[in-house]
Amino acid sequence: MDIKLEVCTASLEDCITSEKHGADRVELNSGFQLGGLTPSYGLIREVIKTLTIPIIVMIRPRPAGFCYSNNEFKVMQHDIEFALESGATGIATGVLNNNGSIDVKRCKMIKNQVGESELVFHRAFDVTPSPFEALEQLVDLGYNRVLTSGQKSKALEGSELLSKLITKAKNRIEILPGSGININSVVDIVKITGCTQVHASLSHNSIDESTNNDRNISFSAVTSSPDFCYTETNPDAVKKMRQMLNSISNI
Repeated sequence: MDIKLEVCTASLEDCITSEKHGADRVELNSGFQLGGLTPSYGLIREVIKTLTIPIIVMIRPRPAGFCYSNNEFKVMQHDIEFALESGATGIATGVLNNNGSIDVKRCKMIKNQVGESELVFHRAFDVTPSPFEALEQLVDLGYNRVLTSGQKSKALEGSELLSKLITKAKNRIEILPGSGININSVVDIVKITGCTQVHASLSHNSIDESTNNDRNISFSAVTSSPDFCYTETNPDAVKKMRQMLNSISNI
């Protein structure tokens, strides 16, 4: 049984690195520090023009929650249209009501818009109050996949629920474990859950020295990472995880 590797990416370089070192699919984002946002039109076009593996484009107009205004939802619809017309394999998105339940009406609108392209409900699923009810709703809506950490901060912590979701799904919808999956946790996650695919960032910090002249100046309100650091896909980590997943598949 082959175990697929989806790598979360935020640049053309990330995507090229991921494909070269064994990713089966990429999820294309921007704003990693904010949990992933809709990438730019230029990035979408260049990635689709360059890669040969499937490309799932994140559609998320802002950080924080997933209950959107009418104007935000219109922007999402335009972004979905552009991504699919540009040749994206599919879309990753999620819309919730104020109480955290699935916004069935808007999710159905998205499904109708996406048609036969792949449709992934992202980690908005991890804050739904009734995960098994939400799963059945997404099955009924015709979504292809759910990206989830098992409603925990990290997928390894959520392995028990992930296993139950995979059993409950019964091949009607794919369960894609994600969040904090790395070369130290991936084997345990696969063994505990029985999953057939994983989602991982596999990034490391890179340095842009152009801000060295004055480190006291800040360009971002996000203080978790200094302005001279940014993340890039780590080729060694992608290669190592590919090898590990191949080894598990051959057992």
